[in-house]
Amino acid sequence: MPSDASSRPVNRHTFEKVMVPTYAPSDLLPVRGKGLEVWDGQGRRYLDFTGGIAVTSLGHCHPAVVKALQEQSETLWHVSNVYTNEPVLRLATALTDATFADRAFFCNSGAEANEAAFKLARKHARATHGAHKSRIISCVNSFHGRTLFTVSVGGQAKYTEGFEPLPPAIDHIPYNDIDAAREAIGDDVCAVVVEPVQGEGGVTPATTDYLVALRNLCTEKGALLIFDEVQCGMGRTGELFAYMGYGVTPDILTSAKALGNGYPIGAMLTTKDIASSFTVGSHGTTYGGNPLGASVALAVLETINTPEFLGRVKEAGARLRAGLQAIVQEFPNVFSGVRGTGMMLGLILAEGFKGKAKDFLKAAEAEALMILMAGPDVLRFVPALIASDAEIDEACLYMRRAVNDVLGRYQGM
Repeated sequence: MPSDASSRPVNRHTFEKVMVPTYAPSDLLPVRGKGLEVWDGQGRRYLDFTGGIAVTSLGHCHPAVVKALQEQSETLWHVSNVYTNEPVLRLATALTDATFADRAFFCNSGAEANEAAFKLARKHARATHGAHKSRIISCVNSFHGRTLFTVSVGGQAKYTEGFEPLPPAIDHIPYNDIDAAREAIGDDVCAVVVEPVQGEGGVTPATTDYLVALRNLCTEKGALLIFDEVQCGMGRTGELFAYMGYGVTPDILTSAKALGNGYPIGAMLTTKDIASSFTVGSHGTTYGGNPLGASVALAVLETINTPEFLGRVKEAGARLRAGLQAIVQEFPNVFSGVRGTGMMLGLILAEGFKGKAKDFLKAAEAEALMILMAGPDVLRFVPALIASDAEIDEACLYMRRAVNDVLGRYQGM
């Protein structure tokens, strides 16, 4: 029987009836967005400082992105990798022109981009050094995706529990610990993967000394250095990619999230020499380099990658940081500080409120502000990079109200 689902009323509670329970979504059900503004079905307006988890960096329905998608949707949708297409060749050219890379591989998500990076690292090491060189080093509290391989490389046990046995030859070291890295990176290591700014792990930036040390150790041991910039890349730090601000060049870089501003696309960037370890048929994905996704991503890249745009990101990031620091000063018993870089910032909960991030998240939403958590102890702010001064100030005002709401609730207990 044909379904009438397209016309049937739905609401938040429909989720439990028809969806696999892998998420616990908010009661807020957004139905429309423009820029940093989102409206629910009742017409209430919210200020979105989640950016779809650092995805919609140009905001909702950005005209350049909408135009690119509309024009491509009337031209060519999909041809598979049996053929190539003009949009993907233009995107690959633009990304390699803008970065250290010579070659690009496209896929659908950050997890797929990292999966490709880890497979390439092992294949390159085997071809160059032999089968013994297969171990991957990652960091505690890292996050690299939800495939079995990428979740195993990620450094958070809560994401691997129940999925054992896990892929072998993967070790985790403390983030920003040079001595631990020096001890762990031996001759059997094929790759070291690191987020220049840990997102899910608490909005924690790497130190320059740490990334320099990893670069030197990888070069010394013949291992590849992989930068996972799925969350911190595409302008989020005020540089096109975070590695540019550190002055440390990886061998492989992964990107996704903001690359498509909400359209699913991921990319792995690397050098000609390393890319040659992948041969025809050794890796692939049906939708990788889809003309629709590539057209959208090129529009996003061309919008973000200008001195004016990236300069404004740094200004906006400084204003947001100042606003959050003012909240810390106003509520020193609630927050211990602000952490992060650019427009990727976290409010760190003080000792007495550790584990209570969700309370503040709900209170903020009640005040019409959408924010995120980065673990139970950090409130995460990753708004669209186009946020105006007025929107940043408005978000800080709503956050202040939310804090007072939570404090009032606790005092009333």
